[in-house]
Amino acid sequence: MTDVIGHDAEWWRGAVIYQIYPRSYQDSNGDGVGDLGGIVERLPHIAGLGADAIWISPFFTSPMKDFGYDVSDYCDVDPMFGSLADFDRVVARAHELGLKVMIDLVLSHTSDQHPWFKESRKDRGNAKADWYVWAEPKPDGTAPNNWLSVFGGSAWQWDGRRQQYYLHNFLTSQPDLNLHHEPVQEALLDVARFWLERGVNGFRLDTINFYFADRYLRDNPSLPPELRNDSIAPSVNPYNHQLHLFSKNQPENLDFLRKFRAVLNPYGAAAVGEVGDAQRGLEIMGEYTSGGDKVQMCYPFEMLQPARLTAALAARTFDRLAAAAPDAWPCWAYSNHDTVRHVTRWGLSDAAARVYATMLMCLRGSVCLYQGEELGLPEAEIGFEELQDPYGIEFWPEFKGRDGCRTPMPWVTDNGLCGFSSAERAWLPVTAPHRPLSVAAQEAEAGSMLHHYRSVLAFRRGHPTFAQGRMTGWKAEGDVFSFIRSGGIEIFCAFNLGEGAAEVTLPAGHWERIGESVGSVAPAGGKVHLPAWGCCIARKV
Repeated sequence: MTDVIGHDAEWWRGAVIYQIYPRSYQDSNGDGVGDLGGIVERLPHIAGLGADAIWISPFFTSPMKDFGYDVSDYCDVDPMFGSLADFDRVVARAHELGLKVMIDLVLSHTSDQHPWFKESRKDRGNAKADWYVWAEPKPDGTAPNNWLSVFGGSAWQWDGRRQQYYLHNFLTSQPDLNLHHEPVQEALLDVARFWLERGVNGFRLDTINFYFADRYLRDNPSLPPELRNDSIAPSVNPYNHQLHLFSKNQPENLDFLRKFRAVLNPYGAAAVGEVGDAQRGLEIMGEYTSGGDKVQMCYPFEMLQPARLTAALAARTFDRLAAAAPDAWPCWAYSNHDTVRHVTRWGLSDAAARVYATMLMCLRGSVCLYQGEELGLPEAEIGFEELQDPYGIEFWPEFKGRDGCRTPMPWVTDNGLCGFSSAERAWLPVTAPHRPLSVAAQEAEAGSMLHHYRSVLAFRRGHPTFAQGRMTGWKAEGDVFSFIRSGGIEIFCAFNLGEGAAEVTLPAGHWERIGESVGSVAPAGGKVHLPAWGCCIARKV
């Protein structure tokens, strides 16, 4: 099954990718958990929004200790989500609707229930003995080095059978694969081939910079407090106290990514890598997307941080990007399944959320939207007794985990679980503030957030310069972030990311407003008066 729609190798450039968290999108069988059949049912919503592709978070066979990011069989569907036949239905229906399909591959680690690990841990002489990162203890019996797990504590777990430690950058039940071992690389490339043959158009590569660990297992250096940030892990997590020089970001990854790209190319498929690094994220993105022989895009964290994206921060981000990775192709996002929803994280009003959505669609790069973002959903408040996320349970209450952004999608208002499921209870609760923001309620309201997102996606699609053109002249003037997009035509964009009115002078030349449907204000006499949370988008004539 290799039905690849619109076999355009550049389809990813400027694409709007809609992320589906399958547990919470739509339940088709009444068990309170979303599934692949539910995705088939709701794909018209995504096509109607104007997205170009979907990215589905993991649905593979898994013990679900980390909700599918702990894979025990890369080439099958967990019964919770359905079957391979159901997945084939997703691909077929998406392609009918003109949507590309990307799936989430977790190649840095598996579940400890994966047959590979079960064999590897038996002894030191089996066929898969070297498939994971095993190491001797120090003479005093302690862990091989000082590496920490993102989810808390040491990154090493003792195994009594082999009398060695194994590496886990996340949960102890997620042992890290040893990609220095060539058979591991080949097995993972075969996984990609399996799904490409089933018709997928690409992959979101989880934790792409964690694939290799330093082969000498050297200690990470400490990081002074003034250099720490909470962009990757919450501030209460001691993971932030190290510069992760050796536990990830290794140069050997570049050759593996070249091999991965060679697998993608015959299918016209694309990959977007998640770069999780608090210090060098943009630089790593540049390395991984350079040369046209590695991944096409990377997913940086600069707009997923706790701090609101101000005009000054936006300008600094693009300054850094120009210096570190001028040819890199980013895939920007404000929200995803791992972060507090941006409406809550940044304390946005309705007007503020709209201008941020418009700005996102005007930036150079591709875009990821997270399910429910188009409804302006706030973060759901989840009580400790209802938490499912082990990360949140570990660091509660200073960090509440990721459950608040993973609650079920509200489709209708007048139903117990908002149309997500016919069950009495879902795996996570549907909270009261989400009910009036349902898809049905917003469909019926002409000026709703849903209709705004439809408008901005249509506006982007109607002007190819936004998808593929250059971006120059960015600057911050007070609360206003402005830039020029060019490619066939020149488009000036200015966004007031503040509560007060502002006046902006346009570049030399004659400019006429476009984007009235997305709230663009008309310039006059070479200037434009922007109200709070206002924008001006103008074409040079």
